[in-house]
Amino acid sequence: MEVLLILLGIFSSSFLIALSGALMPGPLLTITITEASRRGFWAGPLIILGHGLLEFTLLILLLLGVGAVVNQPYIMGAVALLGAGLLWWMGLGLLKEARQAQLSLTQNHGRSIHPVWAGILMSVANPYWLIWWLTLGLGYLIGFGCYFGFQGVRMCWFS
Repeated sequence: MEVLLILLGIFSSSFLIALSGALMPGPLLTITITEASRRGFWAGPLIILGHGLLEFTLLILLLLGVGAVVNQPYIMGAVALLGAGLLWWMGLGLLKEARQAQLSLTQNHGRSIHPVWAGILMSVANPYWLIWWLTLGLGYLIGFGCYFGFQGVRMCWFS
């Protein structure tokens, strides 16, 4: 019974922390809204699939010990600068489009990136994503992985 309560605590706390990230406005939300207006409903699940694939890949890499390598000041600085540059570029694009002040409900047939790749790129472009994983996410993996082994990690990530 005690183990069940602890696993329920892991699931609940990781769900609430993940929800706090999901509700935070950022590049992933922006691209999801943009692509959903262009492509319809399925853009959202495809973008989240891309985000999930990236998180799963990072999870495997962290379990293999890459976190110690990535958590270096020069790597974190490079991620922050590249992410800030991409966010600045997206913001500039939004400002330029806002000057036109048009809302079109017709489908745009211009070239755009596939939603799965958009989910991956927007997640990587957000410097807070990597910082979150190297602090809070890695802390969860270490804490629950040490206590429950793979079962604790699986409960933490799949919530």
